[in-house]
Amino acid sequence: MNNNKQILIADDNSEIREIVKILLESESYEVIEAVDGQDAVDKVTEETDLIILDMMMPNKSGLKACLEIREKTSAPILFLTAKTQDSDKQLAFSSGSDDFLSKPFSYTELVARVKALLRRYYVYRGKEKVEEAENIAVKDLTIHKDAKSVYIGEKEISLTDIEYQILLLLASKRRKVFSAENIYESVWQEPYFYTCNNTVMVHIRNLRNKLEDDPQHPKYVQTVWGKGYKIE
Repeated sequence: MNNNKQILIADDNSEIREIVKILLESESYEVIEAVDGQDAVDKVTEETDLIILDMMMPNKSGLKACLEIREKTSAPILFLTAKTQDSDKQLAFSSGSDDFLSKPFSYTELVARVKALLRRYYVYRGKEKVEEAENIAVKDLTIHKDAKSVYIGEKEISLTDIEYQILLLLASKRRKVFSAENIYESVWQEPYFYTCNNTVMVHIRNLRNKLEDDPQHPKYVQTVWGKGYKIE
């Protein structure tokens, strides 16, 4: 998995960049450094497999950089930041990031998050195809499982890896109600804690904003109050 995987680390603190670079290179990843948000946007290419962003950087914040990077690539984005409030996490996820790790961080946890994000990216986005599968249709929405793409009518919908995985999970088992815990443990493949509920809610909201004409009255991803979410 590690061979030739390129990771971009953007942080205005050179010491943190150096620490992360040494750590990731010891795991055989190729590391590219960026000194601020604009530098990160400029250095993202089709070869970039994962981006690590500090939230607060000069010249362009990590949040703004994340939004612009999302227009260039679906590669996973991990925020590495001193901000720890739930509202900060929601901002990070709303801007298109896939994960959030607070400073100071455990080296072991950072490597584990990186490996998990890359594994999901390569499995679900088709860079390393695991299996061919038939399409899934929900009303005028089609999930092309072989290409890992989503269309509404003729229009392709750009989803992050996490959004795609949530949609695929719900659509694969129509009418089954998935709790936030079910979704989190199935998609993130990590133990669920109560605080993870907000993480799931933000991603569901982002997914609806991309799929629905009226996100307040969704026709695809529906809420079953007090229980979870489903697709009819």
